[in-house]
Amino acid sequence: MSDPTTNAPGPSSVGEDWVDLSDGALPVLDAYRWAVRPDCGAVVMFTGTARDHSEGRSGVTELTYEAYRELAVPRMAVVVAEMRDRWPAIGRVAVLHRVGDVAVGQEAVLVVVSAPHRDEAFTAARYAIDAVKASVPIWKQERWDGGEDWGIGAQDLLDAAQVDAAQVDAAQVDGGRVVVDQTTAVRP
Repeated sequence: MSDPTTNAPGPSSVGEDWVDLSDGALPVLDAYRWAVRPDCGAVVMFTGTARDHSEGRSGVTELTYEAYRELAVPRMAVVVAEMRDRWPAIGRVAVLHRVGDVAVGQEAVLVVVSAPHRDEAFTAARYAIDAVKASVPIWKQERWDGGEDWGIGAQDLLDAAQVDAAQVDAAQVDGGRVVVDQTTAVRP
């Protein structure tokens, strides 16, 4: 993941969107710096980190994420396109997700959104993480003290346009799942 014009960490193509999968550490600080624009007074960053437990599983030591790049990256781009339709004032958007082994405490997913004002930056970033979790085919395997297995509660994927930021914001969270309009999507 590097910017071809500068060879510095950044988007793989010139533009305002940075969408990618990475088998290495996510470039959190680089993504933040890249998102800053002179016309945007707000930058919101969300990182989801691997934690030491999940539903019914204590002592989680590591996660492994798998994805088919050819399916996942275009679906991540659809999430960003939907964001731009809903919040046209937003500036730069980065949506990055790890694949491979992720130790407890490491970032598994990163969303960065810049916008002229904080309201649209916060709302768009919240939508982005929820839409990625609900609509992008990325699978999680957990290793814990008692063994290893795939994440609990896999569900059918939604289309990014089906994820409503207002509903997600007020959604019911139940055991690692978010309920949106009677459709359940797993939050890996």
